[in-house]
Amino acid sequence: MTTVPKMRTRKSAAKRLQFTGTGKIRFRSNYNSHLLTRKSPKRKRRLQEPKLLFSGFVSVAKAMVPYHN
Repeated sequence: MTTVPKMRTRKSAAKRLQFTGTGKIRFRSNYNSHLLTRKSPKRKRRLQEPKLLFSGFVSVAKAMVPYHN
């Protein structure tokens, strides 16, 4: 009897994506780590809050992280 190989988790995606209780996927915005003096306070506040993944990419993200919570 042959066994089906395990699906592998993409570790880079697992570190960046967070799954909510309702199944949505959150991620942190980019452009918020350096060169902050030239960015306005409003822009920096907007970049701090986590974003929800676009619905078209949800199936791709779930395939990259198959064993999420």
